[in-house]
Amino acid sequence: MFERAKGIVKKVTLEVIYEVVEERSKEIKQEIKELKERQEQDFRYLNQRIDMLDRKIDEQIGQLRQEMGQLRQEMGQLRQDISRLDQKIDEQVGQLRQEMSQLRQEMGQLRQEITRLDREIDEQVGQLRNEMNQLRQELRQDITQMNHRMDTVIQMLSEIMRGR
Repeated sequence: MFERAKGIVKKVTLEVIYEVVEERSKEIKQEIKELKERQEQDFRYLNQRIDMLDRKIDEQIGQLRQEMGQLRQEMGQLRQDISRLDQKIDEQVGQLRQEMSQLRQEMGQLRQEITRLDREIDEQVGQLRNEMNQLRQELRQDITQMNHRMDTVIQMLSEIMRGR
């Protein structure tokens, strides 16, 4: 009887243990199931976030590529503008060099003209000096003649005054 009671207690104990283990296993399985569901939700959420970030990154990359394209176009335009400005500068430098050459030629001509005019002035000044010297000599001669005449007139007047 004791053996039998012992067997029954063992059986009941085993059944209780099995029930507790089964109950606890159900709870653990439920918790694992809930964890898996949460994990799947988290993965779906993360995948959605990753997809959204990928789209944003793709959009930003697209925008950056557009901006880079625009910048390339602007750089091309700037290069064309610079090339045009270089051509204008080259043309203007060429024109200025031509003008400078013309001015140098004109300056050479003016120098020749000035040299010619200087010679003419020197000649005319020389002629005027000669004429002035001639006039001075003539004036001296005239003054000398007048002085002689005055002396003569004074002597005559003096003789006339004496004879009176």
